[in-house]
Amino acid sequence: MHKHELAFGQNLKLHEKALAKYMNVRTFNLTKIPTKLTIIGDIGVDIVMGPLKSWPSIGTEILMERSEMRAGGSAGNAALAAQSLGTSVHLIAGVGSDSLGQWLISQFYELQADIETIPAATTTTVGLIHAGGDRNFFTTHGHLDAYDGISTLPPAEPGAVALLTGVFLMPRLRKRYVDLISRIRRQGYAVAIDTGWPSEGWTPSVIEEVRSWLALSDHVLLNDLEICSLAARGDLKASMEHIIGWLRPGATLVAKVGRDGAIGCRGEARFSATPPMTSPIFDTIGAGDAFNAGYLDALIRGQDIFGALTAGCVCATKTIGHFPRQRSLPEAFQEAR
Repeated sequence: MHKHELAFGQNLKLHEKALAKYMNVRTFNLTKIPTKLTIIGDIGVDIVMGPLKSWPSIGTEILMERSEMRAGGSAGNAALAAQSLGTSVHLIAGVGSDSLGQWLISQFYELQADIETIPAATTTTVGLIHAGGDRNFFTTHGHLDAYDGISTLPPAEPGAVALLTGVFLMPRLRKRYVDLISRIRRQGYAVAIDTGWPSEGWTPSVIEEVRSWLALSDHVLLNDLEICSLAARGDLKASMEHIIGWLRPGATLVAKVGRDGAIGCRGEARFSATPPMTSPIFDTIGAGDAFNAGYLDALIRGQDIFGALTAGCVCATKTIGHFPRQRSLPEAFQEAR
């Protein structure tokens, strides 16, 4: 391995290229600071367009009034939201080896991040927003198919949390998810998990697999449909009562219920929070990820469960109230504080 005689703090770009050459990992913001929130999971390129008034016929072209290309994925959305809240965040993820991957890396330069470059196209999602607010997503397999997670993780700072996201998009990482969660716990982190939706549906085998992950987690952050599907019940309250019995003592189950806010369960205690009223919303993509960031940021800062649920709702509301987001997110989130 070549030795690079680089003075500390000089020629950071060259240092990053050297690291990428030898380890295939981009590490930036090399001045390490204690991080309370580590996010491990999926990042990708999101292209959001709309509103779509009617589905086009095959072979035709239609023009959209609004669009934005931005960093996305559950981990990416949560990391950028947490950064805007002022949380010290460490992002661990991967990108493809194409030009989109290089662009995506550039969106996280202000974070402390370890991003692996994978020899594949960068996973890309096109989100079409219908005039009534419903959405369709078209996502490529891309680099997430080959991403298998982290090789090293520093010991946790006191009170640190690791948020794991998007496992169903990462089949190689999924195979060893129990080992990964166990390892994170041994390093001293509390574990928060947002699984997302399995492409194969909530089959009995998927439910058992997810149960094994939840049993090791401290904060389970799912939406209402995911919770009802996981519990195989039609009623959210009954579903939460069922799932809370799977969790370790002291763990919290959170249901994100859109415009109705969020509901939390910890043991016998129940909590709820409602988001502030907003004007009509164009783009709700990533609202749940922003909730995760606000919720965990509040817990890290010492708030109780009700305060954390409220903070999550406010962050989600601020996120979806702005479009395009890249120019407005920092200001919006500072207002949320």
